[in-house]
Amino acid sequence: MALESGRYMETIGWMSAKLDHKTMSSQNPGNIAFSRRYLDPNRVTYEYHTGVKDTKFDTNLGLYITRGLKALAEKFGINFVYGTAKRDYTTNQSPYPSEGSQLTLFVENALPVALGINNTRNNIPNLIIVNSASQRFDIYAGPFTKNDQLTASFYPDRFLYIKDVRLSDAKNALSALNGGKPSASRRDSEVTQHQTKEEDLQYVDEIYRAWLHDMDDRGGVERRAAQNQTLGYVTTDSCPGVGDDTAHAPLPYFGLPKFVNSKFPEVAEDAPIDLVFIDYIETRMVNFLNNVQSIKTYSSSDVALYSPVLASEALGIYAQIAWN
Repeated sequence: MALESGRYMETIGWMSAKLDHKTMSSQNPGNIAFSRRYLDPNRVTYEYHTGVKDTKFDTNLGLYITRGLKALAEKFGINFVYGTAKRDYTTNQSPYPSEGSQLTLFVENALPVALGINNTRNNIPNLIIVNSASQRFDIYAGPFTKNDQLTASFYPDRFLYIKDVRLSDAKNALSALNGGKPSASRRDSEVTQHQTKEEDLQYVDEIYRAWLHDMDDRGGVERRAAQNQTLGYVTTDSCPGVGDDTAHAPLPYFGLPKFVNSKFPEVAEDAPIDLVFIDYIETRMVNFLNNVQSIKTYSSSDVALYSPVLASEALGIYAQIAWN
């Protein structure tokens, strides 16, 4: 019996086996009755299943740990508020591109602002390209803190650029980056070996997004339309009966391209621009540029640092400017 439940503590998996003295002492026990439950990780759930009322639920050790965590949060400043988000921004529950898309917020709004600060090349038209898997979690309406920034955009990637790339060649390189393997929602889940950070991130993300896609496919639209359940994970496994402790309507799911980009600059197709991209696709970007055109042979010597701002800092910088 194996149990796989959620990610990042979003679901708690609970499993038990009914064992009596005869079963436990036998070298060849008969059928063992298992039960399992997928729990929403919140205080109400824990109080219900432990049978402990709210006034008696906290333990001295638990309160001590809470005080310690709050002290650490204060020490590292993770409660610092950059600004206030006026709406939710989600990675997969809103289509990309759209106003509610976290990827749209990041690549079309946050990055152009953050990377343009104190940048002598800010007045030169550019196209920014990032991996969609770089954004790890949703942003919710309300105070946007350092902790939220770390949760949503964790990876401290640098931004490089190649100058004087024709816009048409930059677009073709973007298309090449998004070509090849199937999309995240369709890829086979067979375990494979990966050699690069990009492939590792993409593979893990594809498994999760494929699960979201399948969950939404199982009557998601109809169950959300009924409006009698809160949104959440709907778990399907090989065991009989319903495993979810709380019934949910599946989260809506919209697929994403592997790579997303800022708005195309309003220049002619053959106009030179700065092609800006995250550092770990440098080799691929150079190779693709050489594949899509023959006017110039690009190499690593054509690549330079575009901005000292890291990907993990961009949302906070943007929030301080736009959300105050």
